[in-house]
Amino acid sequence: MGVEVRPLNVLCNIQCLYCYQHPQRDAANIAPSYDLNKIKDAVVAEGGPFTLFGGEPLLMPIKDLEELWAWGYEQYSGNSVQTNGTLISDAHIVLFHKYAVRIGISLDGPGELNDVRWHGTLAKTRESTAKAEAAIERLCGEGLHPSLIITLHRGNATEGKIPALLEWVRRLCGLGVNNFRIHLLESENPLIRTRFALSVAENVHALLAFWNLGRELPDVRLDIFKDMNKLLLGDDRRVGCVWGACDPYTTGAVRGVEGQGQRSNCGRTNKDGIDFVKADAPSFERYIALYHTPQSVGGCKDCRFFLMCKGQCPGTAIDGDWRNRTEHCEIWKAIFEVLEGQMKSEGKEPLSLSPRRLEIERRAVESWSRGEKESILHLLETRASAEQFGKGGQHVS
Repeated sequence: MGVEVRPLNVLCNIQCLYCYQHPQRDAANIAPSYDLNKIKDAVVAEGGPFTLFGGEPLLMPIKDLEELWAWGYEQYSGNSVQTNGTLISDAHIVLFHKYAVRIGISLDGPGELNDVRWHGTLAKTRESTAKAEAAIERLCGEGLHPSLIITLHRGNATEGKIPALLEWVRRLCGLGVNNFRIHLLESENPLIRTRFALSVAENVHALLAFWNLGRELPDVRLDIFKDMNKLLLGDDRRVGCVWGACDPYTTGAVRGVEGQGQRSNCGRTNKDGIDFVKADAPSFERYIALYHTPQSVGGCKDCRFFLMCKGQCPGTAIDGDWRNRTEHCEIWKAIFEVLEGQMKSEGKEPLSLSPRRLEIERRAVESWSRGEKESILHLLETRASAEQFGKGGQHVS
């Protein structure tokens, strides 16, 4: 969906205990330097625009940030950055204004709810969390309302903690923050899963609490539910990449550019600490296999939500093996069922319950077998056109 520029690779100033980028850090695959001219050339080759990403991209010197964002503003009329928010200074805010920088902040809640985003000691962690919270308030006061990524885990989203998390979100909404992306915890190893992962029931409870919050605050955009509703209606335009039949060795939604201009993939699928060379074209073996493989052995066969979910992100696959479906399968099924029921109550027909579903699934698999990826919407539209043509109506290609 865009170009991610990582001049410092996964270098970061904090040490989130669950971070999916730890395999790369453990392998010491962090480039010692970057070349802004090579980065610019690579962004142009990828087609831009770009988001400055990390690790923590605000570790870059201000002068280099200004050079890159001045160029981004000239080329693409704006810029984006994803940051943990702890380093935002007056100088950064000047650049945000000057070069139309859209800001995304990763923060899991206020105070102790954010303790898993560790900074060496509890005192330093709380200090860093306070800095990020203050940065959000400052940005809102400057009219630079950031979007937020919140990861759900035992530190912020158990039944006893979710009310405080939701109250914080309400308060941020009052400041003008209205775009939130909710992530389930991506566990890179069993230790992370044991220490921090919520149970299926706890994850479902937390997600439904956010869903109800979205119904309470209609101006709030919780993209996960918007995406799932669109998918149930057969509209997969501009939905999150986790629903998009991603090839883990090509990651079409994330076109990464590293510090020396080399191409890279989405870090969520990097389980070995190795930045594999990006393939020239995607392939869809995972999705063909999931369609045919029984659920009892890691596949998706006969799941009525397969068209919408497609096994979800390969970065969250069972046992860290991208060939399997997501380990969060039961959670997503539960949420799809709730949204499906809501649609039925409103007189709508979800694709998951439509007599058209099996044919559209078959045609999707056929397209993957040809090395192509046809959208659900396109498959539905061509089927409707064919039906209309067969009835003597005017065929619309």
